[in-house]
Amino acid sequence: MTQRAKTEVGGPEPDDGAANESAAGAAPGTATGPAHRGLTAAEVAERVTRGEVNDVPVRSSRSTADIVRSNVFTRFNAIIGVLFVIILIVGPIQDGLFGFVIVANTGIGIIQELRAKKTLDSLAVIGESKPTVRRDGQAAEIPTSEVVLGDVIELGPGDKVIVDGEVLESDGLEIDESLLTGEADPVVKQPGEKMMSGSFVVAGGGAFTATKVGREAYAAQLAEEASRFTLVHSELRTGISQILKYVTWMMVPTAVGLILSHLFTLNMPGDEAVRRMVAGIVPMIPEGLVLLTSVAFAIGVIRLGRKKCLVQELPAIEGLARVDVVCLDKTGTLTEGGMDVSDLRPLGGTDEGHLKQVLGALGASDPRPNASLQAIIDAYPADDHWRSTDALPFSSARKYSGAALEDPDGEHTTWLLGAPDVLLPSGDDALSEVDDLNAQGLRVLLLARAEQDLHDPSVADHVRPAALIVLEQRLRPDAMDTLRYFEEQGVQAKVISGDNAVSVGAVAGKLGMPGAESPVDARKLPADQDDMGKVLEEGAVFGRVTPQQKRDMVGALQKRGRIVAMTGDGVNDVLALKDADIGVSMGAGSEATKAVAQIVLLDNSFATLPSVVAEGRRVIGNITRVATLFLTKTVYSVLLAILVACCQIPYPYLPRHLTLLSTLTIGVPAFFLALAPNKERAKPHFVRRVMRYAVPSGLIVGLAAFATYLLARSHYTGPDALPAETSAATLTLFLSAMWVLAIIARPYTWWRVGLVLAMGLGFLIVLVVPWLQNFFDLKLVGTTMPWAAVGIAVAAATLLEIAWRVTGRRFPA
Repeated sequence: MTQRAKTEVGGPEPDDGAANESAAGAAPGTATGPAHRGLTAAEVAERVTRGEVNDVPVRSSRSTADIVRSNVFTRFNAIIGVLFVIILIVGPIQDGLFGFVIVANTGIGIIQELRAKKTLDSLAVIGESKPTVRRDGQAAEIPTSEVVLGDVIELGPGDKVIVDGEVLESDGLEIDESLLTGEADPVVKQPGEKMMSGSFVVAGGGAFTATKVGREAYAAQLAEEASRFTLVHSELRTGISQILKYVTWMMVPTAVGLILSHLFTLNMPGDEAVRRMVAGIVPMIPEGLVLLTSVAFAIGVIRLGRKKCLVQELPAIEGLARVDVVCLDKTGTLTEGGMDVSDLRPLGGTDEGHLKQVLGALGASDPRPNASLQAIIDAYPADDHWRSTDALPFSSARKYSGAALEDPDGEHTTWLLGAPDVLLPSGDDALSEVDDLNAQGLRVLLLARAEQDLHDPSVADHVRPAALIVLEQRLRPDAMDTLRYFEEQGVQAKVISGDNAVSVGAVAGKLGMPGAESPVDARKLPADQDDMGKVLEEGAVFGRVTPQQKRDMVGALQKRGRIVAMTGDGVNDVLALKDADIGVSMGAGSEATKAVAQIVLLDNSFATLPSVVAEGRRVIGNITRVATLFLTKTVYSVLLAILVACCQIPYPYLPRHLTLLSTLTIGVPAFFLALAPNKERAKPHFVRRVMRYAVPSGLIVGLAAFATYLLARSHYTGPDALPAETSAATLTLFLSAMWVLAIIARPYTWWRVGLVLAMGLGFLIVLVVPWLQNFFDLKLVGTTMPWAAVGIAVAAATLLEIAWRVTGRRFPA
């Protein structure tokens, strides 16, 4: 451990009084008077006027312009826009209805994403970390965006360095720069050394002055900090993009084939040929699929926002639904943050009154106590006659803190406070008592007197145990139900804690967690990731885990093909949170954990996680359903276009027919199905799962419609035969596509049955209302061919049922 700096840049050596004040644990910026008073109000105003403000945009959401641009300027909007303009030129307007549908879809997408943005931005303000800035000699918390160049910013354990700067004061200040440099070991910072934004404090405290703010800061230059973080992979979005790419490739040759066959082989007029070509191309485009995916994500964000859950990356909702292992930090997740001292057990005949005074002085020596030390401070107030002459902040890596104290008689002693199994040699008599307490789920700290200098690397090797401090942890009342939910959903929970393994196991056991009876001491874990992965698969509770080990454990599970979520609130969880597939931070957690997590639980409730999982499953399950609907249409549209071109016959449909069918069999029902409740477990291979049903369904529907068309061509004759042929083919296509909808709508509920019946009623109204018949150019002629069309549709429905059952058995996802 490097010696703590005693002087400050640009200042004189402190006098004895100042040294004693600092040693007593006075935080920078308190009434004792800091050496660096910070900027004055006038200086702050001047810098704001010059624009020297930390104006990095909030990470949580896109700008309004980005949302509008991403919804309007899409590949398919461009294609459909061109086709719409063509139809407006050749007419009639009925064949351009698909253009108005796209305008409505785009509007809905923009409105929903703007609602989600509003929710995200309001939650981001609630969850935003507020750095402590020293101005006019007083320390106060201010929003990150109000920090200006030259501000003096105070730091403590878990704080994130929000701007670049230079260290002014250091009190054992250890900085982790791994998110920026990849170097895992903390760096001890001395006055005068540089600080980089994006790093965070792992131990100690201090202050630094801001030298670069806003977009000039190092982290801002790395794309507002996010580019160094692993973005959440969205299989839904990747899969849909892949599907759209294939559709685009198919559209161009199909369009060329249709227009050439209609113009030159069938000698149709130009306007009629164009309408038939557009009718063949438009239904190939799954135009609403991208919209519904965006809307489903946006509404998921809004629903979770109502539960005080900030989703910093939208696909994180989907990612958590796919997770099969959740790694939990005990403190702050299974237990509440606070603790209570339940017992003080002197060792070796030490006077209990003296011990309480020592503990009070130890508590006063740390300006930013952790939960354990805070419990001690609450139980044993400081005696004003004791002074701290030096302090060693707590570190998760070493598992202890310490202080050099001067008692009222002027005697100097050095004390350590930390984990008994770290400070005591194995086999020590006190450890058996510790084990008994840990087995009851209690947390135990050892107070020991050290013989060596506080900053000697071997200070913990030779200590004299003085007392055991027994702490009682407060279990979260909702933790048991949450663990039970994960167990029922097939998600393995792993408790990974820095505390004693037996104690952690006892806490987990009280919550009914499977495997809690066999806790594992992480100090005995193999270093090799493959071997470590095997132990992790078998165990459920792990204690004495170092921050680097947490990261290694996440990596070992991922190497075995597991999708890992990591929850945590402390600075020791940051590395693991960053590397996990999904990082979940508590709102009251350190700034560093909230910065790297994709999901922040602002109400600090572990019980919110099932809601996130359920929301993700709703999105994935429903989008998979509606994607099957859209791609069934794409498949039968491609098939019909190919068959028509090969047979050298007119394309049977006009754009208005397919707009009507798409609206009733896909557009309207897909919107309701995409937002419906869905508790299906998320499954991988989105594209494969969708196409295994869409391809056979599309082939059956397309062949049925084409068969009716061919039959109608032989049945009807005369110059007006094509509209009658189209009407019969449209009836078969509608009924067959409706059966696909009926299959996808299962399992049936009252509203799903009502939805299917309402769509059928809509088509029936079109067939019987004269002005709608004329508008859509749909009129069934005679009785023979319409009933034949119904019969072919019934046969298609039978084949669809068989295909879905066979596909589900032979090609499971």
